[in-house]
Amino acid sequence: VQLQASGGGLVQAGGSLRLSCAAPGRTFSQYALGWFRQAPGKEREFVAAISQSGSSTYTADSVKGRFTISRDNAKRTVYLQMNSLKPEDTAVYFCAARSGVYASDKYDYWGQGTQVTVSS
Repeated sequence: VQLQASGGGLVQAGGSLRLSCAAPGRTFSQYALGWFRQAPGKEREFVAAISQSGSSTYTADSVKGRFTISRDNAKRTVYLQMNSLKPEDTAVYFCAARSGVYASDKYDYWGQGTQVTVSS
């Protein structure tokens, strides 16, 4: 599964961004998908995950109520809507795919990442 994230950029605190991750291929709907982020000098952190059908999601406490994960299987794309952004959300954001149940770890396939910078 090849994943390509996009939509990052520079935004002021309190603003919004929507990240997209496209995965061309007929098996897209078979995978659970997740978003992760990595800030400079820090370990990679789980952000959100979504089931194959999109009916179930799991969001990290650090972004709950501000970030929403969704997917469109017809478009083979997963999204991360980020609202009320804070400077501490600054990181490279990665999308990932895994077989089986959606979860916060053990992903098999990773995209290349997109930079999100939130200015204060």
